[in-house]
Amino acid sequence: MKSNLIAVIACLAIFASCKKKDQASTDPGTQPGTSAADKIKDSTVLYSRDIYLWYSQIPASFNGRTYADPNAIMTAVRAYSNEPGFSQPVDRWSFAVKQQEWDNVSSGAAQDFGMNVFFRVEGDLRVRFVERASPAGIAGVKRGWRITKINNNTNITTGNANFIIDGVYNSTASSFTFEKPDGSTTDITLNAAAYQEHPVFLDSVYTAGTKKIGYIVFNSFLGDTTEINNEFQRVFSKFAAANVDEVAVDLRYNGGGYVSLQQKFANYLVNSSANGQLMMKEQFNDRYTQFNESTNFQKLGSLNLSRVFFIVSSNTASASELLINNLKPFMNVVLVGPSKTYGKPVGFFPIPVGDWYIFPVSFRSTNKNGEGNYFDGLALNNTVADGLDKNWGDVNESAFASVIRYVSTGAFRLPLAPAYTENPQISSGNRELDRTFKGMIDTKRKF
Repeated sequence: MKSNLIAVIACLAIFASCKKKDQASTDPGTQPGTSAADKIKDSTVLYSRDIYLWYSQIPASFNGRTYADPNAIMTAVRAYSNEPGFSQPVDRWSFAVKQQEWDNVSSGAAQDFGMNVFFRVEGDLRVRFVERASPAGIAGVKRGWRITKINNNTNITTGNANFIIDGVYNSTASSFTFEKPDGSTTDITLNAAAYQEHPVFLDSVYTAGTKKIGYIVFNSFLGDTTEINNEFQRVFSKFAAANVDEVAVDLRYNGGGYVSLQQKFANYLVNSSANGQLMMKEQFNDRYTQFNESTNFQKLGSLNLSRVFFIVSSNTASASELLINNLKPFMNVVLVGPSKTYGKPVGFFPIPVGDWYIFPVSFRSTNKNGEGNYFDGLALNNTVADGLDKNWGDVNESAFASVIRYVSTGAFRLPLAPAYTENPQISSGNRELDRTFKGMIDTKRKF
């Protein structure tokens, strides 16, 4: 990531210098005696007034110095993102973060237990995923295990979410009692440690009737881009060698990441008829139309699919939604999961300000058909529970099982089986527990 940012950093430094020189007579941040913290806040607002997708809506009275830091400013700016057709501001994402923290997050360097949790039903807290190189992964913790005790506390309910968050995400050491699928229990103490994330959680091939399904669980478009690109090549070579007829991509917790990785993934999934045709457009505000960009498909691999299944949820966001949207004009794209996707058809890139990076939403994306205003999320073809009681790849896991059934029989559910409806209380509790980054990051911008 650092090498990708060199051009961005250099050009932004020049840009900021020119802006401050132009406004020297009116900008208090250029006057002697201005504190370093206020200069950073002033620059944050200055960039936002220029590059933010909805920059013209920020009122002249907006004063960044009244906020604690750049992240508070970015959060406040979100209120000025009115979009035709939506009654509320659409921006839920503009943010700022210290540069070292972002470098770690974006490269997949983590330091925690490596375990994420969600409620299946009230009182039933499950491991939703585990990073294999993390302390939890090394200890053998698996998706689907139930957590019945945290630090000797058995109050595992949505009403005790803050305690769960502290014990799972904010502690350097916590003890857990897990109940395994066979009913046995195990006590494990986890100590936070540094590790590298590996977002390809699983890839395998399954037989469904007369067809073969290639299944990949992909958890993030952030991380070691060399490793991820190599993993794409490996997985799709494996699928091709197995002569798969269908592919199911599990993005249910994938909050997005690098646009460039999305493009590579799309080129493996799309059929050969799309080669050379428009994949996507990126559009900036009216001050930066010269940076609007179109990207065409460059087909990779030998798979020539007519359709692709995506397992999604309300945690499927940004670059994940971009992938789905970009394939829609060329393939039968089928979405399965407990809820529609998150709804983030816009992106940003890191702008260095002091020791911070600020991320004001800066561009929107559309596919070949000009579709892209999905702030309300992408709709499902089939609603089915998130099988939190099963491990990845289990053919009885509800979401994946519905894909297998559809490939085999043409129906997602058994006859007379009721449709699934999410429990609002559980959904709300899980939103509190969610720690997934949601973003569409383009690091090649040259402002």
